[in-house]
Amino acid sequence: MGRTARSRAPLVSIEGAKVSRAHLGLVWIDCSQPVAAAGLARILETAAHVHVSREPPEGAPAFSILGADDASSYLKGIKRRSRLYPDSRIVVFNWGLDLALARTVLRAGARAYIHAGMDPEQIVRALSVVAEGQIAAPRQLLEYLVSNDRPIDLEGLSARQKEILELVGKRLSNAQIAERLFISESTVKQHLRAAYKVLGVSNRTEAAKLAFNG
Repeated sequence: MGRTARSRAPLVSIEGAKVSRAHLGLVWIDCSQPVAAAGLARILETAAHVHVSREPPEGAPAFSILGADDASSYLKGIKRRSRLYPDSRIVVFNWGLDLALARTVLRAGARAYIHAGMDPEQIVRALSVVAEGQIAAPRQLLEYLVSNDRPIDLEGLSARQKEILELVGKRLSNAQIAERLFISESTVKQHLRAAYKVLGVSNRTEAAKLAFNG
């Protein structure tokens, strides 16, 4: 229920936000790349108490910044943090501006998407905007979500892609799908990657959801 309510908050362009350097509280930085974690810690050290670790802090963090290697890891991380700290604001960090990934993690409950191409001031502003109860996104992503939030064109999927996504929705693995359809596992992966591009997503779960749940 809480996540549904949070998802209705308005999106705010980070570049246009007017925020002060108010103290942000405890920020947990859990990033698979130590260099990125150290960089984020330096950026936020004057505005927050920073806990850099793969393990959660002792107290409930005001923010949880998650950096992972792929969409599946991001989604698992968001789910775990939502269970651990229901009131903590989840921020996703990525090396680049991956629009499909950004849309996926924001839909999953993240409150902001930040990336290495942003300057330090923008990153601090992003957390400050989230602290005010809004979803923060770079201008490019905000425009993309507004301009491209249109009905999914399922006609762009081939019959085979739809068949594979239907089996994904039934929780079959790539190997099981390959066996069921008498094709190679590599071919299954190729069809899935093509379907991701059509649907504008970055993982199998989101693709199956969009294809068959609207």
